[in-house]
Amino acid sequence: MLKYFLKKPDLAWVATSPAEANHQNLKIKYLGTAGFILSDQHRTLVLDPFLSRPNMWRTFTQSLLSDPELVREYIPKADEVLIGHAHYDHILDAPEVCKQTGARLIGSKATLMYGRSVGLSELQMLEIQGRETIDCGTWKVIGLPSIHGKALFGRVPLPGDMTTPPPYPPKFHHLRHGQVFNWWIDTGKLTVVHIDSADFIEQELHGRQADIVCLCAIGRKYRPNYVKDVVRLLKPKYIIPCHWDTMVTPISETPQLLPDVKIAEFLEEIKACGVIPLFMPILGELYFDQKVEK
Repeated sequence: MLKYFLKKPDLAWVATSPAEANHQNLKIKYLGTAGFILSDQHRTLVLDPFLSRPNMWRTFTQSLLSDPELVREYIPKADEVLIGHAHYDHILDAPEVCKQTGARLIGSKATLMYGRSVGLSELQMLEIQGRETIDCGTWKVIGLPSIHGKALFGRVPLPGDMTTPPPYPPKFHHLRHGQVFNWWIDTGKLTVVHIDSADFIEQELHGRQADIVCLCAIGRKYRPNYVKDVVRLLKPKYIIPCHWDTMVTPISETPQLLPDVKIAEFLEEIKACGVIPLFMPILGELYFDQKVEK
């Protein structure tokens, strides 16, 4: 019966691309939940890929498997896969992306534990503690230590770490979030910050200017001044809302909004802070001019 109380995104929210669609500009593609692909002529970087999207019954009753065909269709190329935290809706498909593309899996100890359970080589994974500068070709990436938002009835879901590889295939409760990171990505012309859970450590964002912020919507009401503080600290021109869908519809279908996310209100809150909100549907693409001087 839940489906009768859920709404679908309003097409009037959908943003137009700030720049022309060409290989010189930065392309950002939204994969749903907190997932994105950032790419230009030099690099393809994937964040929190979650394409398999098991339905609600399967999520809570069965073991969870990545769908190789969906990965092959939607992420044919990748150089790095960055994981903000190791919950199933952020990490389930990441090892399969790495297997198919040869990309590096980068993240916390918990992230690598899941990679090991799937069978990734140690040479294809990079564990970080936070604040290291990671060279990604002509791009640079830093994982900024963060905290998970209180996304479920004012509480952090599935807290804790994974210090040994979880069972494979895992069940929902096996994938604890582990260390949380916000990713700061410098393409050489533009900077992007990815916040995949609605909280952060203010000191870690201080001085980290961003042109574009990909900002988690679910649970934001539990973090006072969430948008205002992000804007004050990062001074972005654009904010792309993410993690607003129910996560249980197939990626090829129009998703439903999570209850109480209130995207229209979120977009107005972003505008009130003097920032341009860019709402993207799942599998939507936006381009950003990389010729602009920083």
